[in-house]
Amino acid sequence: MGDIVNLRRKRKEKARADKRAIAEENRVRFGRTRAARDKERMESLLEAAKLDAHRRDPKE
Repeated sequence: MGDIVNLRRKRKEKARADKRAIAEENRVRFGRTRAARDKERMESLLEAAKLDAHRRDPKE
């Protein structure tokens, strides 16, 4: 006699595996660490501040 298989459990396990695979693809495609995002944001703010500091007619 064969083993008894709970189809509901197998269906849920497959759905979880599919979600994990999609999540992994998204991490590779869109993922950047928080540190990388913060570093880029701080660099852009620094560049903007340098540009504003060199204006001839600063706005008050």
